[in-house]
Amino acid sequence: MTRRLNTERTADALRAHVDCPVDISPRRLTEYSSDASNYRVRPTMVVFPRADDDVAATLRFARDNGLSVTPRGAGTSVAGNAIGPGIVLDFSRHMNAVRAVDVAAATARVQPGVVLSDLQAHLRPHGLRFGPDPSTQDRCTLGGMIGNNACGPHALAWGRTSDTVRALRLLDGTATERRFGNSSVPARDNSAIPGGELRTPFPPGLSAMPGLAEFTRDNLAVLRTELGRFDRQASGYNLEHLLPERGSSVAKALVGSEGTCGLLLEAEVELAPLPGATVLTVLGYPDIASAADDIAAVMGCAPIAVEGIDAGLVDVVRAHRGTVPALPRGRGWLFVETAGATPAEALAVARRLAREADAVDHRIVTDPAATAALWRIRADGAGLAGRSPDGRPAWPGWEDAAVPPENLGTYLREFASLTDSYEVSGLLYGHIGDGCIHVRLDFPIADAPRRFRAFLFDAAELVVRHGGSLSGEHGDGRARSELLEVMYSPAARAAFVGFKALFDPDDIMNPGVLVAPRPVDADLRVVGLSPVPARGFALHADAGDLSTAVHRCVGIGKCRADTGSSGGFMCPSYLATGDEKDTTRGRARVLQEVVRGEMDWRAPEVEESLDLCLSCKACASDCPAGVDMATYKSEALYRRYRGRPRPVDHYVLGRLPRWLAVAQRAPRLVNALAARPELRRTGMRLSGIDPRREMPVLAPTSFRRRWSALGGNRRTEPLPRPGSAPEHSRRPGEQGTVMLWIDTFTDTFDPDNALAAVHLLEGLGYRVIIPGARVCCGLTWISTGQLDGARSRLRATVDALAAHVADGGLVVGLEPSCTATLRADLPELLPDDPRAARVAASVRTLAEFLLAHPDWRPPARAGTVVVQPHCHQHAVGGFTADRTILAATGVTVRELSGCCGLAGNFGMQRGHYDLSVAVANNALLPALETLAPDAIFLADGFSCRTQAAQLARRPGLHLAEYLLER
Repeated sequence: MTRRLNTERTADALRAHVDCPVDISPRRLTEYSSDASNYRVRPTMVVFPRADDDVAATLRFARDNGLSVTPRGAGTSVAGNAIGPGIVLDFSRHMNAVRAVDVAAATARVQPGVVLSDLQAHLRPHGLRFGPDPSTQDRCTLGGMIGNNACGPHALAWGRTSDTVRALRLLDGTATERRFGNSSVPARDNSAIPGGELRTPFPPGLSAMPGLAEFTRDNLAVLRTELGRFDRQASGYNLEHLLPERGSSVAKALVGSEGTCGLLLEAEVELAPLPGATVLTVLGYPDIASAADDIAAVMGCAPIAVEGIDAGLVDVVRAHRGTVPALPRGRGWLFVETAGATPAEALAVARRLAREADAVDHRIVTDPAATAALWRIRADGAGLAGRSPDGRPAWPGWEDAAVPPENLGTYLREFASLTDSYEVSGLLYGHIGDGCIHVRLDFPIADAPRRFRAFLFDAAELVVRHGGSLSGEHGDGRARSELLEVMYSPAARAAFVGFKALFDPDDIMNPGVLVAPRPVDADLRVVGLSPVPARGFALHADAGDLSTAVHRCVGIGKCRADTGSSGGFMCPSYLATGDEKDTTRGRARVLQEVVRGEMDWRAPEVEESLDLCLSCKACASDCPAGVDMATYKSEALYRRYRGRPRPVDHYVLGRLPRWLAVAQRAPRLVNALAARPELRRTGMRLSGIDPRREMPVLAPTSFRRRWSALGGNRRTEPLPRPGSAPEHSRRPGEQGTVMLWIDTFTDTFDPDNALAAVHLLEGLGYRVIIPGARVCCGLTWISTGQLDGARSRLRATVDALAAHVADGGLVVGLEPSCTATLRADLPELLPDDPRAARVAASVRTLAEFLLAHPDWRPPARAGTVVVQPHCHQHAVGGFTADRTILAATGVTVRELSGCCGLAGNFGMQRGHYDLSVAVANNALLPALETLAPDAIFLADGFSCRTQAAQLARRPGLHLAEYLLER
């Protein structure tokens, strides 16, 4: 308690000097205790500077109070560069502007927190780009890239970040502002950038660093012999740039210093023109080492990117995605991109490459869609490499070593022998043209950290024997700084110490990194953890261990990505708030503290962290590590409230199907009462529902009642032909029997959707039946953590469906969230019932069922359709069948990416309305606002249609209704 009070007093003292948030809450400190590395270091406080003055005041305060300072962008550091014990400065929240672009000079001036993909979007209209493009480009910041000298696949063409930096403005460790680099040419076109501003050209004057000239003179021998030996020598400081023959550039020397020498305020970087045309050539080899042996021939054709992929990685992608695009024969491949002023020039280079390379097979690809599909193998594999082929966690630590390209083939063969001797494995890929290899290895770090340490030292000695670098682009951080003693002489390491001392004499900048390093096996996040058996879900993929499940999150940070550019759905709340607490990663960090015993399940920090999770389940598919926060949130709520009173909305919204069954007995009365504003608002307040919400209108007659009136499951005649729909060409039953899953929402609110589905299925000759009893998938119970109740409903569901499924029958669902629940959650909640897995495997969406039928053809349509895929469908079954059907109708399709914001009970709960609307503004509402009057809004999800109707007054159609001729 005393320590807590002292920290609060310290934070209050800092707040008096800055005009920005200063956060010391346990939840926030937990969120920033890890990056994308293996390490966990809890900071004292987190600061979100709004301007240069905040940064300077924070640094001065840290010096006065004996606190260290660590700068942070998106927290995507794989080496532990972005965590520290004192103050963490997050530049990504506010200091993220593109200040100016000089098109004529091909330069840009940026703040450290700008995301690379945002910068690229600003530059694209000018025909320019920032050269380096790491795989995290849709969330990594320029400050982070400068901190670790990021590269990416196109470093062959446009160099590393250090090659692009012209000038830096920063605060050194004494809080003195320094400006290094060449004076900028004033911006000639004055291209103001949205969200930024134009200032005096940066920098107006350069700084002289006291003692730097003498330092360079005294260390000339070391700088010339040990540093800058090949392009991907990223370990240590890049002091070769201080040499006169290399331009005497202090700015370039500071690139890759990992926040140990100063805090970046602004950078001026060089830009590159977009290539006129590119062509992808895929070369096949017997194995990845053989591919590396051929690098000289490949490089002779001047490619702009050369990426290597091992067969093991392709196999894992195929296993997870079901298929991959056709690849040439081989077990190792080079993806080689060539460029030209015209498509013909680029193709000519590709053909020359195919002739001169010593590959066993090749494929030249010019179609952009086919090219993107092939590159996706690399992108998907990079994420999936976080698990070994047999599902064990694979860790960074030796994930980006590099050797001169001519030594790479031999190095890879010897590296394979080394991993075999340690009985570890990993999936290989990387920048073969640069000699940089990425791999994560399935070390048993949790119970064998010393084995981890021994391997790293042996691997370091191996790479040094081949003239290589411990790191090729990620930096050393906490993962490799101690290993610098293997790579560099005492004189070189003394030079590193001397260089840092010039800029940070008191060692307050990111201590423990590069100079006076922490041991590589200190502060490991997963060491010493005990299993935490799951109580609600089986967690089959994690052997029933909740600790293993939540530690799937290694911090890659894709949950911070711009889903508009990546096509994903993950973390809609983060897109609305921009707050780390609303990422999958931030929530996982909090749950990791719980399973390690540092927090209780009932702690307010846990509630706050999970509160704005929409349980959209998108992370289950979009997160490369397979983190399923919807499941973890449900498990957490189950543990928090089991045997205890719950919030009132859990009893109302969480058990909604039960209340709707009662309401359906008198739908007109319920609708009339809900139409009275004061009565509705009072009832909603008492029920924990936001009174700004409208109540959906109950159908006058439920589907079940209409079905019974039509003869029910004993019916032998087809339904009457609706509108102008064609006559049935087959009698019901000719093709067999199919069960239509009647969910609560379809039954109660939209029975016409079910009738349309019945007509479509009977038109194909199927006899349609529905479950004999009113059963439920239990989704509302699951989303509120009432898992005992959910299991009870799922048992009844299995009882109702089991006989039909046992006879080989399929179950067609209409509500995507319910269909996804039956597929994914049913086996997890009833693991001991063998019927559960069989039922789950029998469930189809309507689109999947229709598309699989050889006699069914989509009707011809015209016009435009805006379609909102449901998040749960995106996560569990995918939208491919629906997409294929819509394309076959001939309409123009605009497919939205992202959550609607209602997300079942989430958007109805009191306290969630504003965020629900903000999420809808990510994609749904802007699309509906520009939708032509005659265009159609298509959404299978009841929540999606409700959100659109309430916020945009735009009704939505279910696919069944849309496909039925009227």
